[in-house]
Amino acid sequence: MSLLFSDSHEKSPILHKKYFGDEFKWGVSTSAYQTEGSHLAHGKGLSIWDVFSNKKGNIYKGQKGDMACDFYERFGEDLELMKDLNIPNFRFSLSWPRLIPNGTGAPNEKGIDFYNRLIDKCLELDIEPWVTLYHWDLPNELEKKGGWTNRDIVDWFKEYTDLCVRKFGDRVKHWMVLNEPLVFVGAGYYLGVHAPGKRGLKNFLPAMHHAAICQAEGARLIKHHYPKSEVGTTFSCSHIEAFRPIEKDKLAAQRLDALVNRLFLEPALGMGYPVKDLKFLKKLENYWKPGDENLLKFDFDFIGIQNYTREIIKHSYLIPYVRANIIKAEKRKVPITLMKWEVYPESIFHILKKFDGYADVKKIYVTENGAAFNDILKNGEIDDVKRTNYIRLYLDAILRAKNNGVNVQGYFVWSFTDNFEWAEGFFPRFGLVYIDFKTQQRIVKSSGKWYREFLK
Repeated sequence: MSLLFSDSHEKSPILHKKYFGDEFKWGVSTSAYQTEGSHLAHGKGLSIWDVFSNKKGNIYKGQKGDMACDFYERFGEDLELMKDLNIPNFRFSLSWPRLIPNGTGAPNEKGIDFYNRLIDKCLELDIEPWVTLYHWDLPNELEKKGGWTNRDIVDWFKEYTDLCVRKFGDRVKHWMVLNEPLVFVGAGYYLGVHAPGKRGLKNFLPAMHHAAICQAEGARLIKHHYPKSEVGTTFSCSHIEAFRPIEKDKLAAQRLDALVNRLFLEPALGMGYPVKDLKFLKKLENYWKPGDENLLKFDFDFIGIQNYTREIIKHSYLIPYVRANIIKAEKRKVPITLMKWEVYPESIFHILKKFDGYADVKKIYVTENGAAFNDILKNGEIDDVKRTNYIRLYLDAILRAKNNGVNVQGYFVWSFTDNFEWAEGFFPRFGLVYIDFKTQQRIVKSSGKWYREFLK
């Protein structure tokens, strides 16, 4: 790990694009709320993040995504920059409240026009669009009706998906239904630290179950309209290890693994929820309807994994439901990023092996991986050696997994530009491209220049 934290340009073992194969997909990822801005432009409705960000104390320094990266107005120049960096695949999300301002009912033609122009510009530049249907920005009008806790969201989501696929499916060949469902239901409907700021198991369980159903129902709709399209969904995954080699810690790690890595995947594979390890899931019977076991299932073309770190777990009586406590990385005195996440490239190797171990997981893309560090602008440049080395180390681990027989077929850096990082605001910068959020000036970091050369 000395390579990463030496601020050195010393070369790691030779890593070449050719080793991954000609069919391997290379790209970058972003999302609508984190980049677009123009939060009320041209008929867009409010999202739960527009509302949540306006409440005092929710976001770092009271920041909000009203302007974000101004991608709504600047997408053309950003895509030209992407092309200049030799990036051939672009993962972005559609904004539900921009397309259907009230969440259901009349669509917004100007929102549809924006995404048509965005997709057409991608194709004009030979950049393949990879579309995520839902990346956390629920229309606020639906949240007023209970949002993800309301079973009606299954119909609302199907209506939204149907519109997206009818309008854009002729040009979009790769779809992801949900982005990290555990995070948006866990942080938003259990911990209350993300929009809409709800708390408790009474909110988490219905939101989780309805999101898991929508994950499959959305995929079915895409395939109904375009059977040849490639359909997946994405999960936030962490490699999890016990703190001590004792039974209590091992079982605690097993429970957290069930929550973090298995909760949404296994129902889609027809295995049901991991109730054996998470006893509190028995309370799902309050929200279960006959036939739900079939609604949860879908044979995805690929699974998108989003891995940044590992977690070390210790048994704790004090943590409800999972009886597991995460030992913070800074306390373990290991290399960390600005998010205080451990830099541990082996995590992505273990996660790829784990997910590939499921017989019905056909193919895996790494749909997010990257790091936030303290980027320093000096003489008009950002020499972010740590980020470049982070990406190289994780790519090396991905290549080892691929050479070990894991069917991993793509890698997308999070993220293309610095953006609005949810509750952390604009503080953590993940981008290959630096943004001055006051002037909206773009500056390609040394990591972006490295990626350009790597992809050439």
